[in-house]
Amino acid sequence: MLRGANLTGANLQKANLIGAHLQQARLAGANLADARLSGANLVAANLDNACFVGADMEFVLMTKAVLRGASLHGADMSGAILDAATLTRADLRAVNLRGAGFRDAQLDEADLREARLGGAYLAGATLRGADLRGAYLRLASFENVDLTDADLRGAEGLTQAQLDKARCRTGTKLPDGLKETRDG
Repeated sequence: MLRGANLTGANLQKANLIGAHLQQARLAGANLADARLSGANLVAANLDNACFVGADMEFVLMTKAVLRGASLHGADMSGAILDAATLTRADLRAVNLRGAGFRDAQLDEADLREARLGGAYLAGATLRGADLRGAYLRLASFENVDLTDADLRGAEGLTQAQLDKARCRTGTKLPDGLKETRDG
C-alpha cells in the first residue's frame, strides 16, 4: 500500500510490485526497468520521465496517470487501462499494448514504432504527430481519434474502415492504399 508515496527518482529496477497500490504516487524520473507491475494500481500517478524499459505491466491500471517523456520501450502492457492518461512524447517502441484501453488519452508525439496495438481501444485519443510506423493495429478502435500529422506508414492491419472513424489532416502519413477522411 503505497498510495501517494513520493518515490521520485527512486531506483526500482527489477522490483516486484505485482498488485501494488501506487495510486497518486510520485515516481517522476524513477527507474523501473524490468520491474514486475502486473495488476498494479497507478491511477493518477506522476510518472513523468520514468523508465519502464522491459517492464512487465500486464493489466496495470493507469487511468489519468501522467507519463510525459516516459520510456516504456519493449514493456508488456497488454490489457493495461490508460484512459485519460497523458503520454505526450513517451517512448512506446515495440511495447505490447494488445487490448489496452486509451479512451481520451493524450499520445501526442509519442513514439509507437513497432508497437502491438491489436484490439486496443483508442476512442477519443489524440495522436497528433505520433510515430506509428510499423505498428500492428488490427481491430484497434479509432473512433474520433485525432491523427493529425501522425505517421502510420508501414502500419500492419490498419483498414480504411478504421481510418473513416478517425480525424486526419493534411500531414497525416498513411500506408499505401489508404486515404485520409478529413471529417472523420
